[in-house]
Amino acid sequence: MKAVIATAAGGPEVLEYTDVPEPVAGPGQVLVKVDAAGVNFIDTYRRSGIYKMNFPHVVGSEGSGHIVALGQDVTDVAVGDTVAWASAPGSYAEYVVVDDQELLPVPEGMDMRVAGALPLQGMTAHYLCRSTYPVSEGTVALVHAAAGGVGGLLTQLITSHGGRVIATAGTPEKADLARSYGAKEAIVYTEVGDLATELPRRVRVLAGGGVDVVFDGVGKATFDASLASLRPRGMMVLFGGSSGQVPPFDLQRLNSGGSLFITRPTLAHYTLTRQETLWRADEMFGAAASGRLKVRIGETFSLADAAQAHRALESRQTTGKVLLVP
Repeated sequence: MKAVIATAAGGPEVLEYTDVPEPVAGPGQVLVKVDAAGVNFIDTYRRSGIYKMNFPHVVGSEGSGHIVALGQDVTDVAVGDTVAWASAPGSYAEYVVVDDQELLPVPEGMDMRVAGALPLQGMTAHYLCRSTYPVSEGTVALVHAAAGGVGGLLTQLITSHGGRVIATAGTPEKADLARSYGAKEAIVYTEVGDLATELPRRVRVLAGGGVDVVFDGVGKATFDASLASLRPRGMMVLFGGSSGQVPPFDLQRLNSGGSLFITRPTLAHYTLTRQETLWRADEMFGAAASGRLKVRIGETFSLADAAQAHRALESRQTTGKVLLVP
């Protein structure tokens, strides 16, 4: 079968579209024919060596497709079922093996590209505002990159639970998109002078003294501004590093900033049980199927163009979800 492998730690140029043996489902696993594979920043962290990986490896972990074979002891699904998943190594391929405990049922009639776009970013948005910082009526949140895949879904979820979103985006067009997701205000950060001082000043004016929570998936470029935008006892939720990883910092900044909280969560720790995973997935898929949640497919690339997809994602040229289609 065709697949995309990372030959060594490095930039997008290390990705190679090539032939690899078709995997075989073992006990507790299923073999899935991939309809769409999600492209995520975690894929770039693994490819580049930020996250420790063995090389070469088939890239990707998210997608949607149709079950074509069952391993031993699999009884809850059948050949032909449509499924999605957030965590199955080797998803940039024509076929992938998925543990049956990772399978997410796809609502009948849902576009498989939407199904492939939703698991990782959807469940991430869900845990961020339902568990890490449970948003309620009147919560004021700063959401960075609110026109992106997670940011757009997160903005919609926050507003649906009564929160108010102050968004940041890289262009006026992206700011308009963030507003279409429900953001009350949107700041084009590339038009801000000194990001670390001017952005917090604008946010504090809009929020009346500081926001309750910052959801920051950008990382290095926005970290200082994020901390400075919080009200006393506010929470900084750093869930990614699309601009680079945040270097070590002095914990006394949390004291001087107003007894602030900071956390660095990841999806794996918010899907510790099958029950928790299905709760998050069912709410997100249900909202998308009913039309209450907009799932934007930003760009779609062929599997052979995975390197181009990574370049587009890392340069922050995209809005919504980036997909690979075998």
